[in-house]
Amino acid sequence: MRPHSLSALGVTVAALAIGATFAPMANASSHGATTAHQTPTGQLQHHAGTAASCYAQRDNDNGVGIVSQNFESTFDQYDSQGADDFKLKKVCKVRTVSVDGVYFNGSGPADSFNVIFYKDAGGTPGAVFKSCMNASYTETGFGSPIIKCKTKLKITHGIVKGKYWLDVQSNMDFAGPGIDSGEWGWNTNNTVRGVASQWQNPGDGFATGCTTYTTTTTCIPSGEGGDFSFSIN
Repeated sequence: MRPHSLSALGVTVAALAIGATFAPMANASSHGATTAHQTPTGQLQHHAGTAASCYAQRDNDNGVGIVSQNFESTFDQYDSQGADDFKLKKVCKVRTVSVDGVYFNGSGPADSFNVIFYKDAGGTPGAVFKSCMNASYTETGFGSPIIKCKTKLKITHGIVKGKYWLDVQSNMDFAGPGIDSGEWGWNTNNTVRGVASQWQNPGDGFATGCTTYTTTTTCIPSGEGGDFSFSIN
């Protein structure tokens, strides 16, 4: 684990890593937001087997989780999303999306996940093509879900034929009465395929300035890989 910190506007914001994740902190007694540094205790798990894939890039997961989470309203400014591009050679009848990730600052689990497929817009996520919001999932490790998402991806959409962007975001409260779920990070992949992954935090709670989709390593230059780890099954 490699903890890092970020100083913004004179306030130290926790930047926690099972690698390089920027994270709001909570006080154990009051569940209120603080800026204290806290070391994550979650451990990464080995990959589980997945069904036949239309597309996969889970071969070079480097164990660094980048927060991609829809928090409770108290922490809306920290709502963030990761996205990565992929290209299909044929039509894909999607049944599930498998993602390598990790819980930290708590043990989860997520309530559900949002899966969004975007059309490509010249090297960045464009219009939404399909989505599975609040989707159910099964856990294959400490934060590595297989998310149920039945849809069909064609190969005639986007500026580049067959090219899409995948966005995976957990729905999970950071803290509240009687709970301390923490955060979920999407693990990165050292091998960049196509365009490097992108990340956004519209409320800029993490003070990175990445309020729209921007190259992940530009937003969080702390040793993570350039892409995310996932397969579309």
